[in-house]
Amino acid sequence: MHTTQMTAEEIRRLSWRCRRGLLELDIILQQFSQHFMAHLESAELNAFNQLLDLPDNEFLDILTNRKSLIDAQNVVGMPSLLEKLMAHAS
Repeated sequence: MHTTQMTAEEIRRLSWRCRRGLLELDIILQQFSQHFMAHLESAELNAFNQLLDLPDNEFLDILTNRKSLIDAQNVVGMPSLLEKLMAHAS
């Protein structure tokens, strides 16, 4: 398991934020959180936190490759996180 700079409480809050109004996104994020959250690096956790700020439909479009995240390359940890999320969403 990678070390993170987030506390256990912050990770629990991040997992809670995975509960979404859009059922498809909710299922993807809940499963991803349960299986992979503990294995994300600090930069990926921070990138994930930023993704959770997106509206549900936009977030789902990114995960299903219908839309790209323009700033993905500019956020540390975002490319690797998106790769893991998209692989899980498939």
